Amino acid sequence: MPESLRAAVVGVGHLGRHHARILASLEGVELRAVVDPDEERGRAVAERTGARWVPHRDRLPEPVDLVVIAVPTARHRECAAPFLRRGIACLVEKPLAPDPAACEAILADAAAGGALLGVGHVERFNPAVRRALELGIAPRFIEAHRLAPYPFRSTDVGVVLDLMIHDLDLVRTWVGRPLQSVDAVGGRVLSPSEDICSARLRFEGGVVANLTASRLSLKPMRRFRVFGPDCYVSIDSQDRYALLIRRGEGVGAPELEAAARSEDPAGAFRRLLQVEELELDEEEPLRAELEAFVQAVRGEGPVPVPGEDGLANVELAFRVLEAAAASSWEGEALPPLRS
Repeated sequence: MPESLRAAVVGVGHLGRHHARILASLEGVELRAVVDPDEERGRAVAERTGARWVPHRDRLPEPVDLVVIAVPTARHRECAAPFLRRGIACLVEKPLAPDPAACEAILADAAAGGALLGVGHVERFNPAVRRALELGIAPRFIEAHRLAPYPFRSTDVGVVLDLMIHDLDLVRTWVGRPLQSVDAVGGRVLSPSEDICSARLRFEGGVVANLTASRLSLKPMRRFRVFGPDCYVSIDSQDRYALLIRRGEGVGAPELEAAARSEDPAGAFRRLLQVEELELDEEEPLRAELEAFVQAVRGEGPVPVPGEDGLANVELAFRVLEAAAASSWEGEALPPLRS
């Protein structure tokens, strides 16, 4: 392994340009090139990061040790396969691919080349999420809302693969149990694929998760709440905020009866609880993700989100889409937007 890892980013649009910015600033990483067919965009990112712009991955200066794939989802396998088959580590943005079969093909490419494969599920690196996971709360019920205004990008996939998949990944990570059933409803309004979806997932052991994703909201919202036997944690990923609410020590029937007789029931209820705002670090989630992947390439740690997790998330997303198909509504069919 060279002293400085040689890196490249394929696709420097909305998210890829941030990958390039961070990789260019990481100690022990040399951003050699950015790849994008849009010359104006590619040259602008290359100039800001000190890298070389090339219009196509086949013209990438070699050797490179790791590549970030940040092109539209439909092109993930096409762009990642040549690198993976040559043993070059790839971090592929989420979702890993637009369907399970394509995910399996990418995993096969990585196995054929003996290459590390990671998936960009950056929400795992959100400070609020990381701090909440450290608490080890045994979930009984999970509720998530991930809403956004219409993005006019990433519409090559529906809202389940674009937005809800973040929460599907977090639910899988947190619950860690087999899925029993899925109910869902959703439909399209502005896109060829669904723009809104609500799903109810039931896991072995009785854990239930209600997830809602929409790209038709006037205001963005990213909230994730986990309820345990005697506490719950509320995570706001939009504002990087997490709150832990526990039942107070020694609270039992006498304390509840006393609160019920109070002239201020709301205040009495609050006094039965322990409310703690969790301390969070200030690290940028995407930077934390890239640092962890670089460590894995160096052999200094595991791949933070391996390809197998990416496949499992897409398989779960398709379970949601299959469940929603029976109860979906259809808006006017509109052509896909150009990326």
